[in-house]
Parts: sequence; C-alpha cells; structure tokens
Amino acid sequence: MPDVNMVKAIDKKEDKDDKKEEKKVEHKPVPLTPTQEIKANVALIERAITDLEPRFTLRVLRSLTALRKRINDKVLRDAIEENYPKDSAVKDSLLSWLPPAPPAEQSMEVDTAPETTETNASTPLPPPSKPASDPVPEAEIYLRLLIVHHLHSSKDTYSKSIELSHETVDKMQSMNRRSMDPIAAKIWFAVERSYELGGELADARPMFLAAQRTASLRHDDDTQASLINRLLRGYLHYNLYDQADKLVSKTSFPASASNPQFARYHYSLGRIKAVQLNYTAAHTNLQQAIRRAPAAKTAPGFYQAVHKLFVIVELLMGDIPDRGLFRHPVLEKALSAYFDIVKAVRTGSLSEFQTTLNKHAAQFEADKTYTLIVRLRQNVIKTGIRRLSLSYSRISLRDICLKLHLDSEEDAEYIVGKAIRDGVIEGRIVHEKGWMECGGQKNGYGPEASEVFGRRIGYCLDLHNESVKAMRYPLNAHRKELAAAQDAREREKELAKEIQEGDLDDDEGLGDY
Repeated sequence: MPDVNMVKAIDKKEDKDDKKEEKKVEHKPVPLTPTQEIKANVALIERAITDLEPRFTLRVLRSLTALRKRINDKVLRDAIEENYPKDSAVKDSLLSWLPPAPPAEQSMEVDTAPETTETNASTPLPPPSKPASDPVPEAEIYLRLLIVHHLHSSKDTYSKSIELSHETVDKMQSMNRRSMDPIAAKIWFAVERSYELGGELADARPMFLAAQRTASLRHDDDTQASLINRLLRGYLHYNLYDQADKLVSKTSFPASASNPQFARYHYSLGRIKAVQLNYTAAHTNLQQAIRRAPAAKTAPGFYQAVHKLFVIVELLMGDIPDRGLFRHPVLEKALSAYFDIVKAVRTGSLSEFQTTLNKHAAQFEADKTYTLIVRLRQNVIKTGIRRLSLSYSRISLRDICLKLHLDSEEDAEYIVGKAIRDGVIEGRIVHEKGWMECGGQKNGYGPEASEVFGRRIGYCLDLHNESVKAMRYPLNAHRKELAAAQDAREREKELAKEIQEGDLDDDEGLGDY
C-alpha cells in the first residue's frame, strides 16, 4: 500500500508540473501581423461609431506611429481585401492608389493550401469570411490615411500622395461627420507632410486657413489645434515670423487639445519669442514643450529640436545649461556642436566661439539656429569681461583688446562701458590713463535675489496648479461618499426617533442617583 500511495503522489506532482508548463506556454501573447492589426483597428472604429465612444478611435490613432512603419503594398492590399466585399466600389478606389499585385503573389493566393491549426494538423482553419457590406466611412478615411503615409516612403510617390490627400480632404468635407473629427486631425498632418516633402508647402496655406476657420466655427478642437500647428509650421518654414505672431494673436489654442499638439504649439511659440528677443517667454514655452512632449525614444526628432533651441535660449539669457543634458543618449550626438558653443561661451573665448561657429555653420543653418547663435557674440564678450574683472583690479584697455581678440581699443572701451552700464561688472574707466578699474563684487542679497526667488516660486505654483488639473480621479468615486453620508443621516434619524419614543434614556445606567 505505501508503494501505491507513493506512485500516486509522484503522478500528481508530474500532473501539476505539466499543468504549470502548459500555463506558461499559454500566457505568451502572439504579436499581431500588420494586416491583422489594421483589421482590428477597423473593428474598433466601427465599435466607436456604433456605441458613440470616441475613446476607441483615439486608441486606434495612438497606434498609428508604430503601425505606419510596418506597412507595405502587400499589407495594405490584404487589409483592404479583408475589410471590403468583393464588388465594392470603395475597395476599387482604394486599391487604385496601390501598385497591382505581382503575378507570383496572385498565383500564390490561388494555389496556397488552407492553413491548419497547431493542435490538430489535419483540421484546416476556415478561410477568412468576406464582409457582406462596406464598413463605416471613418474606416475608409483611416485606410486612406495609412496609404498616404505609405506613399511618403518614396520620392517617386510624393506627387501621388498630394493627389490622394486632396481627394481625401474633399471626401471628408463632403461627408461632414462629427465622428470623423479625431481622424481628420491626423489627415491634416498627413496633407501637410505631403506638401512639405513635395516642396509645395506654401501652396497648402490657403486650404489650411479655410479649414481652420471652418473648424473654429464648428468647435472642432482636435482639427483646430492640428491646423494651427500646421499653419505655424508653414510660416516658420519660410521664416515668416511676423505672420506667425499675428496668427497666434488672432487665434486661441483649444484648451482640450492633446499633449503632443500642445508641445508643437509651445515649440512654435518658443521660436517666435526667441527671434523677437523675448527670451524669458521663449524659455517658458520651450520648458512647456519639453514637459508635454512624448518620450525621447518615441519622438527623438522633436525632442532633439526642442533641446537645441532650449540650449541657445538659455545661453542668450546668460545661463549655462546643465552638463548632464549633453550626456542624454538621445541628445548626446545631436547636441555635440551645441556643446562646443556652450564651452566657448562659458570660457569667454571669442576666438574659440568664432572657430566653432565656422566649423558647424552648416548644421546651425539646417537647424535654423544660426541667427540666434550669432547673437551670442555679445554674451561671449560679456563673459570674458566678467572673468577679467574677477582676475584683475586694474587692466588696460589694450590688454582687454588682446585677450578678447577685439578689433581696436575703441571697441574695447565701448564694450566695457556698456557692460558697466548694464550691471555686468562693477568698475569705472579711467580715460586719461586708458585702463579699467574694477570694483568689489555684489553680494547675494538685495532686490535682484528677491526677484529670482519670486520667479522660482511663481514657476513652482504654476507647476502645482497644472499638476492638479492633470490629475485623474476614479469614476463615480463621489457616489460612495454620498452613500456613506446618507447612511449616517439615516442612523441619526433612527437614534433621534428612539430618544423621542423613550427607548433610549439619557439617564440609563445611573441607578437611583
């Protein structure tokens, strides 16, 4: 008998181990193919329209960035074939924008045997059923959006993407469906990208202005935010800063816009304010853009562009950026030229600054920061004068001219006088003897320190208020509190009723006293 019991126990352990292994194998998720993902997204869009739940459409659009990198002609053809019936006119119009399937692929579709399941190799899987009718119009616009992004992958199809964008916009505006608003915002981005790649971005501006007016009248916040960013990007692309500033002053950016749209808007505002010499406002807007931007690995291009401008604005404000910023894995290579500029400004070496500027001039012009970096020459000179005032109690203007590599002593005299007047250094110029006498340094107290603390406190309060606004609370949490308060009121009523009826005496338990 003991041997039989031991055998049963061993069999039970083996069964448990087998079940654990089966569970481990079952829990591994199988990634969807791009075609299956598109089909699932179309189903989510139909569910959003049927249940009047826009969050399903937003879920589909969140996966757009990763999905458009995996699509090709075959994936799009298969997705269109699986989501539309055989004799659909919409399917034919969508397939007309894609190259026809090669003969080898068509023969493979005819000759391929039906797939079998892993559990039973003899039972084939049923072929995917064709839908009986066309999906909702939002699904068609979504598939057109994927095709437009796919046409951006080759220079030969840029003109074709512009034609498809025009046709999609006309179709979208003729439908006039409010459930299409989230997808419409993405369509306008694809339209702008098509014109930008084709070198015709200025031609799209009248269409964007008309669409922005329509979206504003319809209170379509998603489309309005997207179109304002499209217009600002077009103005800044051609250095039309005055027109961009007028657009900002004449329009109001929707408060309900998404964080990526807000990040683009604040970045555009930062560029406008930096060109207008309003460095404090530019610094604030760029900080907001960095905070609202997607993760560095999700959108590395935007993350790098914002930090390039942010570094230059900090230098123009007289601050030195944190060294750890240039060690970020996403920013280290992109900001290498800007790190050399920071070192030149920090040391106050005008010759090093000019050498670095000439060396990386092509990159700065491509980043559209060259004109801002040229303004740093005065900051470099001021830094050099500040270092000299700390090192010498008296120094001749001739030595200042030689150390800062200035053209003449007259230039040195003018620059030193301006630095004294602006409060950069304390001292005076002795014109008769041709030198500068440096005074004592300021302490850390006074109205300037209080202003700095005031700005810091204001920034912390703004950050706290925005964090409170961004907090999310569980749905119907207030109902539990209401139910608890109602129970407490009922208990009080019962207690008062018992006291009135005499069931509960206040003197109970006191005896004869």
